[in-house]
Amino acid sequence: MNVSLTPELDKFVASKVDSGEYATASEVVRDGLRMLKAAEDARQAKLEALREEIRKGMEGPYHDLEEVLRELKAKYE
Repeated sequence: MNVSLTPELDKFVASKVDSGEYATASEVVRDGLRMLKAAEDARQAKLEALREEIRKGMEGPYHDLEEVLRELKAKYE
């Protein structure tokens, strides 16, 4: 696989290797992709939890919308 980076990202990767944090550019990219996957997984879990809360709310009993929104905001902040 070939990956093209912007000059800014290329410098960033090089700085990580130069600092000794990583041995190769491939390690930097792999670590970055692992972090991206973890962030995506966390975002998906939050979305699924929100959908579950909506499903529960749709089943009733019904509540004041403003109160529900405040509770959801507090829960997911």
